[in-house]
Amino acid sequence: MERREALAMIGGAATGILVNGMTGTAFAQGAPSGGTMPGWDATKGEYVLPPLPYAYNALEPAIDEQTMKLHHDLHHAGYVKGLNKALADLAAARTSGDFAAVKAISRDLAFHGSGHVLHCVFWDNMAAPGSGGGGVPSGDLADALARSFGSFDAFKAQFSAASNAVEGGGWGILAYEKLGGNLLVLQAEKHQDLSIWGVSPLLVLDVWEHAYYLRYQNKRGDYVKAFWDVVNWGDVAKRYGVARG
Repeated sequence: MERREALAMIGGAATGILVNGMTGTAFAQGAPSGGTMPGWDATKGEYVLPPLPYAYNALEPAIDEQTMKLHHDLHHAGYVKGLNKALADLAAARTSGDFAAVKAISRDLAFHGSGHVLHCVFWDNMAAPGSGGGGVPSGDLADALARSFGSFDAFKAQFSAASNAVEGGGWGILAYEKLGGNLLVLQAEKHQDLSIWGVSPLLVLDVWEHAYYLRYQNKRGDYVKAFWDVVNWGDVAKRYGVARG
């Protein structure tokens, strides 16, 4: 699969999983027959944990090795397991005709599906300093940020403030809103609440405590500040191109 197609599926089209407030991904639609793409295995017909695109320690000092191992191998893997279980439970309910638990299962589908989608974007949104991480955006993405927020610095300040202000666990999100062609900074509480239908996530920052507590303890602001040193603007720009196209 071409990189462009994969990006469109992860955080792009509104033909896949739709969760409350966030357009999910068309993981299962459009994948090559028998092929595999990040987050979805068409051969197995199930969601899978994609490997990190870099070593566990590649993002140090911004994000430490132990946190990356726990975050990817345990937390993200847990969302994948929960997503597949929710889909299996719904299939069993359709077979039996017993939908007594459909409310709880649908909530699990939204929670775990959104967690999987956002983490798939999150890992690729980052790169090691000196290997694509950090710096500032350029080209069409830079122009779009200036149009939508006034300047890159104004966007950065709003994104940081929104991420710091998420109540409990959640995310800061830069998203493309196709109806107006605008870039928006949004929050997500948990993984799926307080966002807008039909948007494509371009840059996401996990601010659940498990994403930063080992190094930063309760100093979320220090973690958010360090995140800018590892943002992979090339990946964000590609996502913007796919979403806009």
